[in-house]
Amino acid sequence: MRYHTTLLEDWIQNFYFNIGVFHPHQLDIEDIIHRVGYSLTYRNISSRFYNDEVIIDERLTPQQQWQEFAHELCHAERHSGNQLIMPQQFIELQEYQANLFAYHFCVPTFMLRNIVLPSNRKEAALLISGTFNVEFKFAVFRLRIYERQHRFEMISGCRY
Repeated sequence: MRYHTTLLEDWIQNFYFNIGVFHPHQLDIEDIIHRVGYSLTYRNISSRFYNDEVIIDERLTPQQQWQEFAHELCHAERHSGNQLIMPQQFIELQEYQANLFAYHFCVPTFMLRNIVLPSNRKEAALLISGTFNVEFKFAVFRLRIYERQHRFEMISGCRY
């Protein structure tokens, strides 16, 4: 059965295609930030998006920085408003959305589908981790999301 992408997966694929990113080796923070027109700063503070600037915590590993970048880019591209004055439940919703976005942005489905994954889950997660420059635990969770979506499609034949 064919894998049907979600609206989020489609949005991310269109985003990447619009900036000319098609392969995992093109997933580079500095290059992507340049293509979308935001500024980027590495500082000794927690990561955030503020006034068209993505600020990334310089104390993090490169893998964590990539994951944080995706989270903050979600706020930049898909959210609006100032979290300092939002109701707590709306902040929690935005954070949940940004976390889910990061999994799909760092390991885009359209790229993941072009990789032959080992049948061993640990080996598959290691391959994802190395290919997409994400932490192993991040890769494990992303693999679960991918498998769950594929299983859902096989069982129901529906797109959500």
